[in-house]
Amino acid sequence: MRLTTKGRYAVTAMLDLAIHGQAKPVSLNDISGRQGISLSYLEQLFAKLRRCDLVSSVRGPGGGYRLARTGSEISIAQVVDAVNESMDATRCQGKGDCQDGDQCLTHHLWQDLSAQIHAFLSDISIADLVDKKEILEVAHRQDERAQQKMLDSEELIKLTSTD
Repeated sequence: MRLTTKGRYAVTAMLDLAIHGQAKPVSLNDISGRQGISLSYLEQLFAKLRRCDLVSSVRGPGGGYRLARTGSEISIAQVVDAVNESMDATRCQGKGDCQDGDQCLTHHLWQDLSAQIHAFLSDISIADLVDKKEILEVAHRQDERAQQKMLDSEELIKLTSTD
């Protein structure tokens, strides 16, 4: 069992949104730049997150996205579920037809593991992660890199426009 890119990116993007969206809406372009997730992929994820009322969009200049609820009210399991990510450890996707149409010997074991993983992620909120020192350090480093890239781009524009 593994969490695929869809679930990982959705959680990463929601965390970025929680960290950077307290003062103003956050654009998907900004999240894309900080997290290295393609803009088109983020658009697909955020359409699903919006349908599940985890984010809300703000239109117009300075628009973007905000969390639809406080970070303490959004669990990681809700984010993963919203993007239709399976946390199923069974080979049969929980159908019980793992062995020639019947349940295999270990079906219930893997089904129980899937339930434990979901329960574990249900007990962790976005706010729990935002409060972690390690996560804030990573966010700070990403912000510094994004700022440096922007300054480098502005310097390049100045150099090329003086020629």
